[in-house]
Amino acid sequence: MNIIVTGGAGFIGGNFCHYMTEKYPEDTILCIDKLTYAGNMETLALIMDKPNFKFFQADIADRESINKIFEEEKPDIVVNFAAESHVDRSITDPEVFLRTNIIGTSVMLDACRAYGIKRYHQVSTDEVYGDLPLDRPDLFFTEETPIHTSSPYSASKAAADLLVQAYARTYHLPCTISRCSNNYGPYQFPEKLIPLIISNVLNDKKVPVYGNGENVRDWLYVDDHCIAIDLIIRKGTVGEVYNIGGHNEKTNLEVVKTVLAKLGKSEELISYVADRLGHDRRYAIDPTKIHKELGWLPTTTFETGIQKTVDWYLNNRTWWENIISGEYIDYYEKMYGNR
Repeated sequence: MNIIVTGGAGFIGGNFCHYMTEKYPEDTILCIDKLTYAGNMETLALIMDKPNFKFFQADIADRESINKIFEEEKPDIVVNFAAESHVDRSITDPEVFLRTNIIGTSVMLDACRAYGIKRYHQVSTDEVYGDLPLDRPDLFFTEETPIHTSSPYSASKAAADLLVQAYARTYHLPCTISRCSNNYGPYQFPEKLIPLIISNVLNDKKVPVYGNGENVRDWLYVDDHCIAIDLIIRKGTVGEVYNIGGHNEKTNLEVVKTVLAKLGKSEELISYVADRLGHDRRYAIDPTKIHKELGWLPTTTFETGIQKTVDWYLNNRTWWENIISGEYIDYYEKMYGNR
């Protein structure tokens, strides 16, 4: 099969490209990425020369470019990872999130309709559900949880999900959606929490923690996420939503302290900063549906996954040092410098 992976030079999409090219040498992975600040060709360096991998630099909101790729490559499956995804950036500049996450999704859906595909899969987020109270550990997001967004980012992702469901119903497009918890692992851009901690600590910089650090996230190792999506596009039921959770709930402060301990660094490096606007309190996913229907459960514990992640960043310093030496420095100072 020919499988389009949008956002394939980003964090999760890049890991998915690595996973798919290795597991399915008979399939061709067609990677599309605009190469914004979060897209990195170095992420794809190890697979660029593989015979079953092709890269296209294109914006998913550019209808002409996308249609040309569909016309030439005739994809069977589309997995749409491409998205602006950082909540803080969405608060300071919402419009770019609307263009990529909503208009870009509509362009991809229209191309799928025009050229015919076996499956369109939308990679979404648990953030479309809003948040859960910290004092109710018995509550979890299910696929039936109402959408209740908190940020321009999550609102744009929710809009994209609704668009996918509308195309499935109106045009009978064979679609599925997955909503995942917080991912971590290799190749994650250093604005996100875990690589930010690692890169800061290795440069003897303070680690910024929003508020009191008690916000809870459900952490999912990226390889487990890739396996889940692979199962959904091959065996998932058309029209369904699948929640993908890690069963690894941790407060942000617990995560920071864990990484500091792994690196042998003092907790004195923690710097509490003003809280994020509209900061969600707790995310927690119930993955019962994907477990019962497709047999998926995460296999990577947080203890194992965080050690693998720390080791990767220690062994691949050039990858992230090249990133933080660029325009990211200006962004970092803007976000955390006066908090």
